[in-house]
Formats: sequence, C-alpha cells, structure tokens
Amino acid sequence: MKELPAAETPTAKEPPAGETPATDLPGVETPVKDMPDPKPAKETADETSAAEAPVAEKVAAEATAAVDAAADPTQTPTVKWLPKPVANPDAEAADPSGMKPYTENIPATDVKFDMAPIPGGEFTLGSPAGEKGRKDDEGPQAKVKIDPFWMGKHEVTWDEYELWGLALDNQRRKMKNEQPTDNDKVADAISRPTKPYSDMTFGMGKEGYPAICMTQLAAKLYCKWLSAKTGRYYRLPSEAEWEYACRAGTKTAYSFGDDPEKLDDYAWSTANAEEKYHKVGKKKPNAWGLYDMHGNVSELCLDQYIADRYKQYQGKVVESPLAVAATAYPHVVRGGAWTDEPPLLRSAARRWSSKDWKQQDPQIPQSIWYFTDADFVGFRVVRPLRTPTPEEDARYDLDEFQKQELIDYKKAQAGKE
Repeated sequence: MKELPAAETPTAKEPPAGETPATDLPGVETPVKDMPDPKPAKETADETSAAEAPVAEKVAAEATAAVDAAADPTQTPTVKWLPKPVANPDAEAADPSGMKPYTENIPATDVKFDMAPIPGGEFTLGSPAGEKGRKDDEGPQAKVKIDPFWMGKHEVTWDEYELWGLALDNQRRKMKNEQPTDNDKVADAISRPTKPYSDMTFGMGKEGYPAICMTQLAAKLYCKWLSAKTGRYYRLPSEAEWEYACRAGTKTAYSFGDDPEKLDDYAWSTANAEEKYHKVGKKKPNAWGLYDMHGNVSELCLDQYIADRYKQYQGKVVESPLAVAATAYPHVVRGGAWTDEPPLLRSAARRWSSKDWKQQDPQIPQSIWYFTDADFVGFRVVRPLRTPTPEEDARYDLDEFQKQELIDYKKAQAGKE
C-alpha cells in the first residue's frame, strides 16, 4: 500500500485473503442495512410498489421524476435523459450477430478507448470444490445466463477518467472557445469529485495507466458522464457479467488454463509487477480480446458482496443476476491486482470493499469520491446490447445510500463544488 504524502499511514489492513463476511441474506434483490465492516446482511421489507399507489399519486410522482431528470441527471437513471448518440457506425447493432469491436472517441477530446463484443450465453458461476486456492464464497457453483454486451478491452485509464474527474473536458472546450453541444450540457450537469489533495497515482505512472482509488460511487458517475458525452449507455459490470467475460468460455482456474506458472504472460501480480501497476494492454488478452482481467488492478462491480450468495441459485438457471446494494460496504471487487498472489487472480476469486480503504482521507466528505488506501482498485465499463428500461436501469444506477451521500456532500460544499 502506497502512502499519501500528507496523511498518516494506517495500521488497519484489508481483511486477510480467505476471511469472508458471512451473511444470511436469502435474496439478491433485497438491499441490506448499513454495514461498516462485512457482516451478515439482513432482508428488508419490500416497499409498496408504484402500481399500488393511487393514480393521482403515481401521476404526480412521474411528473416529479421528469423534472428531476431534466434538473439533475446525477440523481436520475441514465436512460431517462440519455442524449442522442454521437455517430459511430461500428458501435451500432440491431442484434447479437451485428456486434463488432469498436473504438469510442470521447467527443471534443483526443482520448479514445476500445470496446469488445461479449456474446450472450450460459456459464457456470463460481469455482469447483477442488480448485486450488478456492474460497468458500466461490460456491456452490451456479448456472447463469448472461445477455450480450460490450466490455472495455482495458481498464479505464487516467487519460479517460480525468476528463471527468478533473473537468479536463471543460477546460479544453474553454481553451478552444467552443460552445457546448447538447451532450456536453448534460455531461456538465453530472457531479464531479472534489479535486484530489495528493497524487493519486502514488508516482506509479499516469498516461496509459489504469485509474485507481475511486469509490464505486465515483466509478458510477464516470459512467453516467461518459453516457452523456457519447449518447451510448455505459455502466459498471455486474459480478456475473465480469466473471463471464473473464472466463471467455473457459471452466479453468484462469482464462488460459489451470497452470499459474503461465500467469506472467497474462497478468501483473506480486511475481512480476515490481510493486506497482503497469500500463494497460501489455500482457496477452483472453479469448474475447480483454486485457488485464487477471491482475494489474482489481475492478469494481455493481453488486453488494454477499458471501453465500450462490446458494440461492441452486437447481435453476439464473438470468442476469445482480445483488442490488444500498450500503457503501461491502461491494464486489474482481480480478486481483499487482499486489496479489496467483490464487487471488483466478477467474472466480472474490474480494470486497472496506471502509479501511479510505481511512487516510482526512477531508470529509471528500471520502465519498476516493479510496485513498486502495491503490490496487480500478474499473472497466460495459455497454449492454439492449439499453435497459428506466425501471431496469434504476437497479444499475446510484443506490439510495449513494444518493444520500451526494446530497450530504453538496450541502457540505455549500454550492462550491
């Protein structure tokens, strides 16, 4: 763990590998109560659905939502305000057969990134009991069906992330005296982080390197900003989507087989990273063209971490599972990092976020943006072939806890964001 120059180094550490929080949560769709450390998640009562509300109340709620969408895209599901897409023929597909790799050029910048098509299908989530390095939270294995989507070939880099995080897109536009487009106007309304008070690369490199240390909230808002800039719907992957893409059709411990001796060809880990992360795409990709799925930096997913989550999937094929979260901790993190030994880089290996990842951040509420102590965590984006409905998108968007975090943050900023 790198030290922040202006902060005291903590003594607390991330939970040791293999120590997994227990839980008795029976369903993945039920939010859990606030848990500062991984502890048993409890089932909460279902709220009254909108369909049960009086007609007048429902109409009023829809009208309010429409106003909110126009006024604050940060707090509103992306598909409710998604602008017209910027022209990119390679990014268009009417059905799975039309999906192809494409390059997304972030408008009005010289920054671009590549997306790879991931075919839909069924796979076995988790690891078999005999897999070397396996932990209890990787089973029992379950059958899962995944819809087709595109995934970033690489982890999101600083080049991409700081266009939003440091408002570099705005600065560039002003320097060129360019007027904002309709897409820019929506993107400019997405909340941005407080400026970091220290070098968040920890001297490991910036151009072409993966962005790190962001909270899940920050990663989600980057995705919303990117959606506004491009007019295409981007978000974080679910845990199941991530493992499906990582495996690329394989059932072995790694996407290239079971032999960890071959990791050097595909991943940056403690064995070869020399105590730092590396530029994206310098190792071999998996069969679906994705780089650094094993190692380099771990990757944030949408799901609440639930240790025994897979138990409820037995005896059926589960379609696009998602453990909707309502708390800051713990969220799922996948892929292993440059700080990890081979077992944590396996396709099925699970990790979870912790409040200890931000304890060097003395500037509250800046903590909603940064995991100052997680120099091994980043993310990559996905784009589903089928854009979700507003109701579906609400499950992928900011959860209620994150919405409240932003409200509290803005109050503390007193309009000086």
